[in-house]
Amino acid sequence: MIEQLPTLPAGVLGFRMRGLVTARDYEDVMVPDIEAAFALNPKLRLLIHIGDDFTGFAPGAMWDDVKLGFRHISGWERTALVTDVGWVRVMSSMFGFAMPTHFRLFADAELDEAMRWASSA
Repeated sequence: MIEQLPTLPAGVLGFRMRGLVTARDYEDVMVPDIEAAFALNPKLRLLIHIGDDFTGFAPGAMWDDVKLGFRHISGWERTALVTDVGWVRVMSSMFGFAMPTHFRLFADAELDEAMRWASSA
């Protein structure tokens, strides 16, 4: 499941991933919100929170994530990933440098700091 985070600073779009994240979650929640944000702004700041209740990605979900990223490859200004999920942190540390954005990884306890960083110039 993906849900939009409602209380973020202006200019930052945020999502929380819980349970099993499916391709349908991307198509129904993330894609419309991100496309609407890009219709208003050429650059997007993003905060993703993957909590301890996250159980993984269903087949196809990661492919939708990659497609969404490449569709707006030059539009990602900043991306903050907040998680304590071990394997997500390892993968993000290994491949974060390849993301077409200023990327930073935060622990769950640093959620407020991640919001400040994502919204800063």
